[in-house]
Amino acid sequence: MVAAARERLTSGYALEVDGRMKAEFTTRDGAVMGAQELKRRFPKLQVRIYDALTGIRSTSFGPSRAYSSRVSPKRASQPISSCQPAW
Repeated sequence: MVAAARERLTSGYALEVDGRMKAEFTTRDGAVMGAQELKRRFPKLQVRIYDALTGIRSTSFGPSRAYSSRVSPKRASQPISSCQPAW
């Protein structure tokens, strides 16, 4: 890994850990490997990869948490007004 990023990147990739830029990488593969290693060692950290060219932050290096397991698919697809309380 390269030293911590202090300025806004114009090219390459960076690791964002808990909302702060921490390390720069020239390739996406390097950034993904760094992110996976951090998540393996410290699973509670929020780690994202920042692409300087597009300005997009992603968490595509690990498991997806896009869907909450607490909501059943049936209730998730209903409009809010038609949902009945679960008591």
